[in-house]
Amino acid sequence: MFFKAVEEDIELWDRHTSEPLLPPTPSHRTCDYVLVAHKVDDDTDQKAQRQRAFIQQLEKKNISITRIVHDDKVFLGLRAPSEMFEDYKYLLKVSDSCNWCEDVNQATRIRIVNFILHHTYINTGENLEELLMKGVFETMFCLHDRKIQKKLRKDWARWSGLFTGQPLKEVKSYFGEKVALYYLWLGWYTKLLVPAAALGVVVFLYGLAFFNTNPLINEVCQSSIIMCPRCDKSCPVWHLSDTCTYAKVSHLFDNEGTVAFAMCMAIWATLFLELWKRHRAKHVSEWKVYDWCEEEEELILEIVNDPKCQAKEFRHSYLRSTLVLILVTLMLMLIIGLAQALVVFRVVAAPLMSEGSWNFIRDHANTVAVMLGAVLHYLTIQIMTRVNRWVALKLCHIEKTNSFAATERNFTVKMFTFQFFTLFCSLFYVAFFLGRINGRPGDYVRIAGWRLEECHPSGCLTDLFIQMAVIMLLKQTLNNIFEFTVPWLKNCVRRTATKKLQRKCGQCYRKACRNNRGRVEPCDICKLRDWLHNYHLGNTDAFSLFNEFLEMVVQFSFTTIFVAAFPLAPLLALINNIFEIRLDAIKMVRLERRLVPRKTNDIGVWTKVLEAIGVLAVIANGLVIGVSSDFIPRLVYRYRYGPCANGSTQTHCLQGYINDTLSTAVVSHMAVRNDFLPEQMITDGLNVTQCSYRDYRSDQDYTLTSQFWLVLAVRFAFVILFEHVVVVCKFIAAWFVPNNPILVKNERLRDKLGRLTAELSEMKRCRSTEV
Repeated sequence: MFFKAVEEDIELWDRHTSEPLLPPTPSHRTCDYVLVAHKVDDDTDQKAQRQRAFIQQLEKKNISITRIVHDDKVFLGLRAPSEMFEDYKYLLKVSDSCNWCEDVNQATRIRIVNFILHHTYINTGENLEELLMKGVFETMFCLHDRKIQKKLRKDWARWSGLFTGQPLKEVKSYFGEKVALYYLWLGWYTKLLVPAAALGVVVFLYGLAFFNTNPLINEVCQSSIIMCPRCDKSCPVWHLSDTCTYAKVSHLFDNEGTVAFAMCMAIWATLFLELWKRHRAKHVSEWKVYDWCEEEEELILEIVNDPKCQAKEFRHSYLRSTLVLILVTLMLMLIIGLAQALVVFRVVAAPLMSEGSWNFIRDHANTVAVMLGAVLHYLTIQIMTRVNRWVALKLCHIEKTNSFAATERNFTVKMFTFQFFTLFCSLFYVAFFLGRINGRPGDYVRIAGWRLEECHPSGCLTDLFIQMAVIMLLKQTLNNIFEFTVPWLKNCVRRTATKKLQRKCGQCYRKACRNNRGRVEPCDICKLRDWLHNYHLGNTDAFSLFNEFLEMVVQFSFTTIFVAAFPLAPLLALINNIFEIRLDAIKMVRLERRLVPRKTNDIGVWTKVLEAIGVLAVIANGLVIGVSSDFIPRLVYRYRYGPCANGSTQTHCLQGYINDTLSTAVVSHMAVRNDFLPEQMITDGLNVTQCSYRDYRSDQDYTLTSQFWLVLAVRFAFVILFEHVVVVCKFIAAWFVPNNPILVKNERLRDKLGRLTAELSEMKRCRSTEV
């Protein structure tokens, strides 16, 4: 026989028998929830009266309450009666979609008690949410399980486990199916980013392989063409060869490989979603929640909370819907207006910086303006995210949905729509309007007297690449840094400021502290020690997981929608996600209070959002290749106007392409002379009589040439052809990959057969017993 301390939670066994000589260490009786309020000595105070009223309502529901005072705070430990969970199990069994019986574990207890707390009202009609807003209670939280928390820290929530698997079964049991599905989806997304990132790197290396030998780059670098001033007054004429480096960078992201890559990424997005549906089906079938319905469980919880409750009937108000639609439209107009303000900033910043004293900024004024615009765009995103959240919540309150699941769906759609416009309005301008609506010498388009921006002769795609790269790098890097350091620092400060409670009791494992079921009832000191540990962790709410989903879906948008302009986006997303999984795990397990476990069988409306992004990605990438990039003009030149079109085989087919895309403005023309000052037309001490600009126009009357219309027709033809071919490929991929694996279908069939057979056997047994 071996002797060990009881506290070690290890059973004592005889070497020659299979029976333990001592019973196993009894488990602790934990609270389901903890309420915290400020201590109020005046019994006539309104807050004190509301506290008592709410506690009385909980006691009427047979919820036991443990009250512990610590300094100026009152901690209320809540534990629901077992009858409440028996009712829940029975209602699950007789329900339509949740008709299977489960053992009520601690995660289920927390979910049920959380619902009851939020649906308990005092005589003034106020619920817990309103009481928290008015300061009657300070906060509420459920407790971490120390043993499971320690195991998750060891197996999952650690930086050294970046490339190890995830214990999804344990995560599901502790945090609930909703959190487990988030990590399941994020892990699957990260895994499928590997081939996309590899393909993006290949496309990037393809452009890099011809970095020094490409004829278009050589044509720019060796050119003697003099270009028209980029801005009014201060900008002089400039040599095309001065932008040799810019031309090289442009070719890295605007080459023939990007067309194939964009098509592959559109099909990849479809395959990702279809394979995800199969992956999800396999796991939710194992978790026995395949047919789970959140609305039905919410109805069950309503009955458990109040057997006399009335059903919240579905309602639809055309007036409310119209009001919400008008407000959403106004909000989108405001967001688009902010995007236009960023455009104005870039229009004004470029000429102002070209007048500066720093030579580098003066020489690269347009590029610096683009980068500053991207940084300002990032700051706008951070501010508007908070505004968008507030507006989306208010709009959901106006709609008055009949369940939390419906409210969550509506909030998700509105919040994502606002965020999408906030993130992508500026990018859409850069992709499809920059350099196409700026006019020509003698007839420039202006905003408040300032000229609109122009594209580089090598193309406009580099501006889009710079915008995307800055936003993605800033958003992912800074967000992850703040996401981890802020809760970590808060946690350190709170622990330092808190008085350490030393465990001075020695009775929590004694037989006298066990109840009639053999469970340990900890003393108040031990309870308070555990409660304070959870109290000082970072706060969580119903939208904590939503924030993680939103961040990843926005990243998915960047990875697919404008991937033709930024082939390295999947690689950046892959690197970010490898760290994101562990970062989120460490936050949930170590730095934040325990999330309320939610049971579900899908990621909800996010699936529809991802499908919409996939369709939009086809349209956007088709337009980027057909309209934004120089792929179509190069194609037309190669087969219609270039040396190869005339039968020449001695030179490269694109030789002379850059010069072909430029038109000439004669300074002696009255309108041109009005746009430029005489001192702007001087270079190397010589007066310039003509300069070039990027457009297909006649040198005599500045009308658009036939080549312009041919290129435009081929652009639109390519966009239509590209989108139809890719959409057909997407449909074929979706048809070829069924949503549910055959193994899952057969397993569900056997499960239903087993449950029906068991029910029939139980009915016959009861009938024979009665006889």
